Amino acid sequence: MTVLKNDIFIKALLKQPIKRTPVWMMRQAGRYLPEYRKIREQAGSFLNLCTNPELACEVTMQPLRRFNFDAAILFSDILTIPDAMGLGLYFTEGEGPKFKHPIKTAADIKKLPIPDPTSELRYVIDAVRLIRNTLQGSVPLIGFSGSPWTLATYMVEGGSSKSFQKIKGLMYEQPKQLHVMLDKLAQSVAAYLNAQIEAGAQAIMLFDTWGGMLTSEDYIEFSLYYAKQVRNLLKTDIDGQQIPTILFTKGGGLWLESMIDAGYDALGLDWQTDIEKARARVGNIVALQGNMDPVALYAQPEIIIEKVKTILQKYGTGSGHVFNLGHGILPDINPDHVKAMVNAVHEFSPMYHN
Repeated sequence: MTVLKNDIFIKALLKQPIKRTPVWMMRQAGRYLPEYRKIREQAGSFLNLCTNPELACEVTMQPLRRFNFDAAILFSDILTIPDAMGLGLYFTEGEGPKFKHPIKTAADIKKLPIPDPTSELRYVIDAVRLIRNTLQGSVPLIGFSGSPWTLATYMVEGGSSKSFQKIKGLMYEQPKQLHVMLDKLAQSVAAYLNAQIEAGAQAIMLFDTWGGMLTSEDYIEFSLYYAKQVRNLLKTDIDGQQIPTILFTKGGGLWLESMIDAGYDALGLDWQTDIEKARARVGNIVALQGNMDPVALYAQPEIIIEKVKTILQKYGTGSGHVFNLGHGILPDINPDHVKAMVNAVHEFSPMYHN
């Protein structure tokens, strides 16, 4: 097993002592980098980029050459599982992801397969192996998936949505059918993440992008319950090494106490959640990841530095904090502003660690 040269990200998630706060960024491999746009053009489409392990590896490595991030995250898309289930994923310029065969009936749900990640999603697993090998132990590799609820929203809506009318309609009118679908998705997500772990992912993140659109009781029943099912199925002890897990529900700050019960090592915070209060609420049970407003990266570097200092100060002393944005970086951010954020975390976080 490759020994990690920089393991502070892993240690922070496990609340072990470290010398400074680790930092990475959601969507750190992406459109804000000119070198990414060049590769994307070369690939011909976003899907081609995702399904080519060599290109996915190159894109994963690009931000690490520019910035001192403490983790790499697999370059892929959360909708790979629904695509492998036969829904026909495609992307329309300016409109985001869409499905040729969205879920419309109970019969559609019944015939959904549970994909074998080593065959139907082999391109992702191959990319994980290649990236892990290319990293040579420099920083840990994060594997990820969309949560069952978030995947279900896209599958039923047929793409992105503002009102979530179709998925909520299914939830209110045919809850048993939705539970059947979410159970299949939980099994699929767990198998997919376990395959990523087996291929070399050293931490796992579950993106529950749309859990925050639910009422409190519906969140517990239809989103968090299945995030917990996924966690229960994960094999996170590999050769005596613990694979830390992160659950991120955008808009989930209301439910941190409930989220603890899902069994993840860390909870992601969006920018609307006060990190000082969040830490007081979760105590010493889980680590926290976040939570700078992505829009703050449009500001001048001196303002970004002050925002970083505020978040570090509000979290306070000790381990258990991974610095990140409260959601993914926006596509037209100046890379120099990212550098200012990363460097500020490196410079000002050691004072909060013994």
